[in-house]
Amino acid sequence: MSSHLTTVRRNVEASVRFKRQLLEDGRPEMIARIAVRLVESFKSGGQLLLFGNGGSAADAQHIAAELVGRYRRERRSLPAIALGTNTSSLTAIGNDFGFDEVFSRQVEGLGRPGDVAFGISTSGNSENVVRGIEAARRGGLGTVVLTGAPGNRLEALADFCLAVPTTDTPHVQESHILVAHIICEIVEAELFPDASSSSRRGFD
Repeated sequence: MSSHLTTVRRNVEASVRFKRQLLEDGRPEMIARIAVRLVESFKSGGQLLLFGNGGSAADAQHIAAELVGRYRRERRSLPAIALGTNTSSLTAIGNDFGFDEVFSRQVEGLGRPGDVAFGISTSGNSENVVRGIEAARRGGLGTVVLTGAPGNRLEALADFCLAVPTTDTPHVQESHILVAHIICEIVEAELFPDASSSSRRGFD
């Protein structure tokens, strides 16, 4: 039992340490800038296209759900699409063009100038996410990425990059979803300042 308690404490302390680093080196300003960019896009009729692999695909779906449904406020739905959810598109593109193109083809077909492409990669080097962001740039979309340690490929490509300062995948993912929740809160507050906060948020 003592070894398990050590594991619990070690992981919680590490997670707290990395989350505290989100308050350093301009990261709070970057999170706020990302939120403002999404607000600008939504105000102009744009949509948000989110994508990533594995746990980052789940995070993309999570963020889309918060925006299409609600985060804290009772308000109208916002147009956010997670590109990892259509298995027919994923398997067709993967089969015909290769897995590296599963997001770029969808961004090319669905994205329009004024939209925002939102890539998530714990390494910052996932080839299909990189190509998705490159396709977004070619198409005139805004580009936002959440990554792990700075110095990765996506950081150099995107308009906005929030890089969590570690290469430890679980802790990067934990920080990403915290950042995403903060972004959702700012977006709701900016777009729906008069909307009431929900007191019956589901336990999902």
